[in-house]
Amino acid sequence: MGPVARDARGTLRGAEAVIYKDLTATLLAQELGAHALLLLTDVAAVVDNFGTGDATPIDRASPEALRRLTSPGSMGPKVDAACRFVERGGAMAAIGSLTDALGLLAGSAGTIVTATGTYPSMSTMVQ
Repeated sequence: MGPVARDARGTLRGAEAVIYKDLTATLLAQELGAHALLLLTDVAAVVDNFGTGDATPIDRASPEALRRLTSPGSMGPKVDAACRFVERGGAMAAIGSLTDALGLLAGSAGTIVTATGTYPSMSTMVQ
């Protein structure tokens, strides 16, 4: 079933809508009380200075630092979603390759976003 809206009589009708999958994942993770959010993609990590000779993968960052280091672009929605998740109480969000999912969760792959920019202890993640 797709998106719906109520008409004047209160009946649900199909509606056109754009669903932002990364922000939707963030909202769902928050509603479920998740401690970690993995945003899986086809690249290994978010890159500072993308497309230049100074391109460098970002392995750890706070939301503030990650927003400062990146510009809107193809990774913008994932960066925004990861930052929002952490800013709203999530312990950790990670952006990286689908093939590195376990490494992302362990903090050994991808871009890890936490309130302090460091990987959280397991006691912080599981309360």
